Amino acid sequence: MATTWNTKYGTRRVRHDPPTLKEAIAAAQGLSDELHDQIEIAAGLMDLPVEEVRAEVLKSAPARGSARILASSGREGAPRSVIVERKVSRRMVRPASSVNQ
Repeated sequence: MATTWNTKYGTRRVRHDPPTLKEAIAAAQGLSDELHDQIEIAAGLMDLPVEEVRAEVLKSAPARGSARILASSGREGAPRSVIVERKVSRRMVRPASSVNQ
């Protein structure tokens, strides 16, 4: 579909805002725990070379198991924020001897 079309209510346009590199990295970190996979995902989202994205991912690699919050200003003066939280699952591991008793 074209980026501009006419409707009975007037002309409509599609706004295309590609993600920023920080937003792509935050999305990749939410999708994968592996650093190599995060780099490939972010590079694919941004259509950038892997080497360029690798440097930014390594700079923004947070400590494992912590919640991450990324806030960025939006385009054209509109504030926009992205919040990604990760909670480590708590699994109870019982000794094998107590399960069968």
